[in-house]
Amino acid sequence: MIMSQDSHTQSPISQIGDMLDDGLILTDLDGVILSVNQVAVRWFGENLSGQKVFDMINHPNIGELFAQAVDGAKRCEMRYEPTNIIQREFRMRLQRIGDQSVAVLFLDMTLQRNLEKVRRDFVANVSHELRSPLTSLAGFVETMLSDEVPDPAMRMRFLNIMDEEAKRMTRLIDDLLSLSRVEVDEHIIPKNRVNLSELLHSVSDSMIGRAMKKNMNIKVTQPDNEESRAVPPVIFGKDDEITEVFVNLLENAIKYGFDGSDITLAITLVAPRHVRIDVTNFGEGIEERHLPRLTERFYRVDKARSRQIGGTGLGLAIVKHIVNRHRGDLSINSTLGGATRFSVNFPLVPPSDVAI
Repeated sequence: MIMSQDSHTQSPISQIGDMLDDGLILTDLDGVILSVNQVAVRWFGENLSGQKVFDMINHPNIGELFAQAVDGAKRCEMRYEPTNIIQREFRMRLQRIGDQSVAVLFLDMTLQRNLEKVRRDFVANVSHELRSPLTSLAGFVETMLSDEVPDPAMRMRFLNIMDEEAKRMTRLIDDLLSLSRVEVDEHIIPKNRVNLSELLHSVSDSMIGRAMKKNMNIKVTQPDNEESRAVPPVIFGKDDEITEVFVNLLENAIKYGFDGSDITLAITLVAPRHVRIDVTNFGEGIEERHLPRLTERFYRVDKARSRQIGGTGLGLAIVKHIVNRHRGDLSINSTLGGATRFSVNFPLVPPSDVAI
């Protein structure tokens, strides 16, 4: 800890303070700061020693709480959000130490608060996404049961809408299960070997039918040179998860690409011992302000259009988590009215491990 006066020997509490990931301030019984640890300096600034803790902590209850700690109270806590630190929240604990000092501990609750907000937002989004098709289904079922639709053509139209809403819920539930499964296993590095060239050709072949409906063509490109032949694009991975990544990216490329345009899957070896796959389409493009948020759950650039073409808002979130699990990275670049490129970078297996 940083002491208020020069000392070659740290006290045990000072040594403990420097081991903490939380902020610790030690004061005398009058509230004058005697020492602070490095974390507290990083959060609240330098030159704290000698100040009154009441001046440093701008909170109406600090005086009363400090007095309780001086009197020996055991649970002196309060929530504290400094006005000079952006988006941080602390649980502050005060306790008397010995006869002459009070310890003020700052527990950083920011991550816990943010995780709780993510959880609330996620539950709210899922509830909203499921409520819409359920409400639609319930309305059509009620209408059909009331025998108020004698026209067979109208009944068939209603049944088709009900079928689409049911499929929409199924897609959402499937994506939620997939996302949950990937998040649970994200810390586990896969051990199987996946040849990306073979996998991408297989994924491309499986998506040709969808592309042809929009007169689009899918091309898989790979350098044909001595280096690429010597270093095959083999990674440690899980075959079905890598497949899901590129099925999702190709589906988006088809949905948002111009009719009659080409989609390319380009495999490129990059140093040091990585492989990059670029999925590029040509369409309306994405404004730059949206790019950092595309992998957030339920984030859509155009919500109405996304729902209309069958999007759940979870596809790119799934892609991000799978890529993270495979120790890769994802980047997105887009030009309005031009090319949009999703680039996935994976580490290659060592040369000695390529052949099994």
